[in-house]
Amino acid sequence: MTIKIYNTLTRKKETFVPLEDGKVKMYVCGPTVYNYIHIGNARPAIVFDTVRRYLEYRDYNVHYVSNFTDVDDKIINAAKELQTDALSVANRFVDAFFEDVLALGCKKADDHPRVTENIDVIIEFVEALIEKGYAYESGGDVYYRTRKFDGYGKLSHQSINDLKVGARIQPGELKEDSLDFALWKAAKEGEISWDSPWGKGRPGWHIECSAMAREYLGDTIDIHAGGQDLTFPHHENEIAQSEAMTGKTFARYWMHNGYINIDNEKMSKSLGNFVLVNDIIKQVDPQVLRFFMLSVHYRNPINYSEHLVSDAGAGLERLKTSYQNLKHRLETSADLADDGKEWTDKINELHQEFLDKMDDDFNTADGISVLFELARQANYYLMEKNTSVAVIQAFMKEFEELFPVLGLALEAEELLDDEIEQLIEQRNQARRDRNFQLADEIRDKLKDMNIILEDTAQGTRWKRG
Repeated sequence: MTIKIYNTLTRKKETFVPLEDGKVKMYVCGPTVYNYIHIGNARPAIVFDTVRRYLEYRDYNVHYVSNFTDVDDKIINAAKELQTDALSVANRFVDAFFEDVLALGCKKADDHPRVTENIDVIIEFVEALIEKGYAYESGGDVYYRTRKFDGYGKLSHQSINDLKVGARIQPGELKEDSLDFALWKAAKEGEISWDSPWGKGRPGWHIECSAMAREYLGDTIDIHAGGQDLTFPHHENEIAQSEAMTGKTFARYWMHNGYINIDNEKMSKSLGNFVLVNDIIKQVDPQVLRFFMLSVHYRNPINYSEHLVSDAGAGLERLKTSYQNLKHRLETSADLADDGKEWTDKINELHQEFLDKMDDDFNTADGISVLFELARQANYYLMEKNTSVAVIQAFMKEFEELFPVLGLALEAEELLDDEIEQLIEQRNQARRDRNFQLADEIRDKLKDMNIILEDTAQGTRWKRG
């Protein structure tokens, strides 16, 4: 088994060799929780969940960590707009994040550290950087001395002298150098803050991931991942902080997914094409959205449009239909003496081809192409007059084994009675609150799951359709 990963640090594919045999330490930058996640946030969630699933499928024990930035200027501003406090905003959208990504088939991380729960760890990290001469206090802020770190720019492949040209010192900043960046920010009046050796304040953005990755995974990790937009300055600054602190390599493999465009235009609020996942999955099956995301190699840009998502839905349905046809034929197939070795050999060849594609930098696009060939061969086999139980079971086993690797389900999961009752109670509460839009959404959700509701004077009754 040889898995190759394109390493942003070296700009080439490298054979993956973990620090510890059979174990993978993986850190993925999570969202700043001030709003529902947008389609751009969904891509790394889906992509790196799939990377994790494949590594686990290949018998690696993966320790997967993904953080929440739960204190930030955006969160503070959202709290002001909503007339509440920053932690309430963060808590609300942490819950919303889980609701959205779990619907997309992503598993929860082994650890989801939050900045506000790791303030002491972050302060200790900053103190160590000051002691080593890599950071300094100035007016209650603490800054990192960027030029002191010899390797600065190695991830984004930029010269520090080129960076100097565009660097500026903002009003109120007391930096030694315009390239220096904040590790700790002095509190402004009315802002959420914590006590520190430099006065009340809160962490800068970049320091949180360095501190929490070290706290949960150790000085050196195997894979650090995130969106392409994080390469610079966020991940570049993480390397500078972490390697100055420990004197060791921070992450051995850096993975970054490509950008998302909306109808061939860059997604932005100003263009009015800012698409929230919470809105999309009310109209589109979340599994279809996941399948669409995986239909393009993770490093390539992807163009989101209703037409392309609809095409992805049709493709996913073809695969599922092929599986259902096999399942139905199994009931009438004979246990033939001829075990169909020619067909099982073909299935085994396709299985190995899927592994080869995924081993080559997690190429889900080509992996999905293999699934379509599997479906084509299965459909061709079902046209034969006599079909064998053994061959049909071999086809079905392949679907059942490879779909979960991509985080996809062959059949809709059946709701348990308790889950149905819980949704009905949520709908009843929404109606009591006169939130009829939410009540209708819950009813429609249950309807899509083949649950029929009947509102009576004695309460809401339900049955499976």
